[in-house]
Amino acid sequence: MYYCQIAPGHPWHGPYHDREYGFPTQDDTVLFERLVLEINQAGLSWLTILKKRQAFRSAFDEFDVERVARYGARQRTRLLADPGIVRNRLKIDAAIENARRVLRIREQFGAFAVWLDAHHPLTRTDWLQLFKQHFVFVGGEIVGEFLMSVGYLPGAHTPECPINRQIARVVPPWMRT
Repeated sequence: MYYCQIAPGHPWHGPYHDREYGFPTQDDTVLFERLVLEINQAGLSWLTILKKRQAFRSAFDEFDVERVARYGARQRTRLLADPGIVRNRLKIDAAIENARRVLRIREQFGAFAVWLDAHHPLTRTDWLQLFKQHFVFVGGEIVGEFLMSVGYLPGAHTPECPINRQIARVVPPWMRT
């Protein structure tokens, strides 16, 4: 089944499907949050992540990239003990390291969103290669879902989904090519 068939009306999937999934964003905080959530979804259901989303926001200081990049041993220990999030050392370490890498990208490009725009359009394969060069704990599913969720790759919605028409009106990056 397609996400567009199961999400509408669902208490968790519905709002995400209708208001966020596939909509483009230039907000680095949203981009960082989405990357961290996609990494944490690996091996789990998206429903699990959506249910834990507010706990993730609290645990990771509202996904403030600068703050997360400064996390050290004390914050890592706190995160590993937080039952509200996915307590996986590799995923927690990836969030912290990727925050540091986003800061390096910002130094060169000014913003994570500008970096994405500077590389668009790329094929899925090329995006994956680029992400593997710049981030940790990223694979094909993580990168693909991240890029679909923020409008850089097509496929978030079926062509007949009413949300697809809403997204088309704001012309996400994948539609500009």
